[in-house]
Amino acid sequence: MNKKGFTLIEILLVVAIISALAAMVVPRLTGRSEKAKMTAARADIRANIATGLKMYEIDMGTFPTTAEGLEALFQAPSSGSNSSQWNGPYLTNKPVDPWGRPYKYKSPGTHNPNGYDLFSVGRDGVESNDDIGNWD
Repeated sequence: MNKKGFTLIEILLVVAIISALAAMVVPRLTGRSEKAKMTAARADIRANIATGLKMYEIDMGTFPTTAEGLEALFQAPSSGSNSSQWNGPYLTNKPVDPWGRPYKYKSPGTHNPNGYDLFSVGRDGVESNDDIGNWD
């Protein structure tokens, strides 16, 4: 009788090899997704949303106020002397950071008193020193 298959020793050897490879690869990949999210947030803040805010400023003569927030990039002002100058929407999607939270906006900014502060509170979800902002 000619039975074909793997012995228990062969299976254990393969499992040991796969475990050793995983032990070498997994630590290198840990933290990469968090770095990618931080990079995506920086790109949104410094390029994507900043471009929409700059276009708004060109049309309206000033950045949106803190009260108007980033919603001003999607909704025309209902009244005011320059409401006819609004040529938006200035962004195609509402800005949400890679952690699923809306970006924070202050104008005039605390860090940029002559402009605006645009930031993500990051992974922890709390305003703190680890925020990703346009003042970094």
